[in-house]
Amino acid sequence: MANWSNTDKGMLIVISGPSGVGKGTLCKILLNRVENLFLSISATTRPPRPGEIDGRDYIFLSRELFEEKIKKGEFLEWAKVYNNYYGTPKDIVFQQLRDGKDVVLEIDTQGAAQVKNNYPEGIFIFISPPSIKELKKRIIKRGSDTESSIELRMKSAIDEIKAASEYDYIVLNDDLNQAALNLQSIVLAERCKVSRNTKIVLKLREEFGNDASVN
Repeated sequence: MANWSNTDKGMLIVISGPSGVGKGTLCKILLNRVENLFLSISATTRPPRPGEIDGRDYIFLSRELFEEKIKKGEFLEWAKVYNNYYGTPKDIVFQQLRDGKDVVLEIDTQGAAQVKNNYPEGIFIFISPPSIKELKKRIIKRGSDTESSIELRMKSAIDEIKAASEYDYIVLNDDLNQAALNLQSIVLAERCKVSRNTKIVLKLREEFGNDASVN
């Protein structure tokens, strides 16, 4: 595997898409294929579910502490869902970026819009279904949603798809393998940008800037 120790600070990669589009699966494939890539852990006020571990699955906070952190502006993004708070802590993400690690956020479009305001240099990738009809088939196939829940998710999906134009890249998840390859290609191409590799550029200038002969 390539060594990226000479790159500058890490990249913040924001991945969004409607429920059922397969962004969770694509993120898992991406994390398995690409080194030095880390999935951000969200903070939440909901109680831990059986088997969940604080600091691994979520950062579990009291409602009072979460609301205090909101007031202090300590979240890159946050939302209240079904009477529970969810958010991405700035300090953890920014520390990983300073350490040269690339961080993946898998969040909805509203959260992504907040991140874009707080960290516009992030890389924003939208995962799109091949069609609304296919998206509905995938949600139904999961077998975990009621009819009313499916309709609610479809209404949300339409609003989320409208936000796709605000992203840097769009990945069509029609064929999973191709979508995973496209997502991986985006990350690797972004890593190769000159603006992200100033240390390498400076080193090359030092070695070859004086037209020194090469033996």
